[in-house]
Amino acid sequence: MGWSLIRVYTVLVYLFMFLPVAVVVLLSFNASQFGSFPMTGLSFRWFVELAQNEAILRAFRTSILLGALTAVISTTLGVLASLALVRYNIAGRNLISTLLIAPILVPEVVLAVALLLFLNFLSINKSFFLLLMGHVIFTLPFVILVVQARLVGIRRDYEEAALSLGASPVQTFFQITLPLLSPAVFAGMLFAFTISFDDITGTLFWKPGGVETVPTQIFAMLRNSISPEINALGTVMIFLTVGLPLLGLAIARRMAMQRGG
Repeated sequence: MGWSLIRVYTVLVYLFMFLPVAVVVLLSFNASQFGSFPMTGLSFRWFVELAQNEAILRAFRTSILLGALTAVISTTLGVLASLALVRYNIAGRNLISTLLIAPILVPEVVLAVALLLFLNFLSINKSFFLLLMGHVIFTLPFVILVVQARLVGIRRDYEEAALSLGASPVQTFFQITLPLLSPAVFAGMLFAFTISFDDITGTLFWKPGGVETVPTQIFAMLRNSISPEINALGTVMIFLTVGLPLLGLAIARRMAMQRGG
């Protein structure tokens, strides 16, 4: 009886979580401009209008550029930090590791307000560069956690063998360590891009005037009215933010199997 109640409760929780998402996806294909049931028919009308909306296209370009830059910077710093923390006995390693992971432990709204107040204290105006740095601060811990987990499982013997055969530390990294680490690097990069692309809390605090990402554009559109285009845009966001991590996980797993083989 107890397990049956747990199963029913679990199903109800999942319905509560995912039913609104399913409704948004369904309404994005509704032929009518009124978001209501029963649907009058299936249509791609709102996706076509979405593709013709210059403000939304501009927001997509901004989000893709911001996410790509965040992914590259966070992955580069994350790999270097992971190598330093795992492969070398540096002073204060535990403290440094804690500081790098700390942004995950702090609520994002607190981190966003703290960074904004710090910039105001330094009399620095908001800009795209500072928005990028904010996203890097927030995504870097995720990259470090993923890369460290993989790096711990890579035996040091491979690197030592390459060094004993005359390879330099740089050659050893690019020819031995990085290929073995590539599944985690790729997964961390995708996670950083997805988190940056989907972020709204920090972006609302850090973005300069006139710069809109896709989440902030949705938020701005919801202030005026609930347009069917929002449902179409939400569907695109859902497929991107869910599909990219799943694709990254599949590719990383395949790469790991190939490396293992």
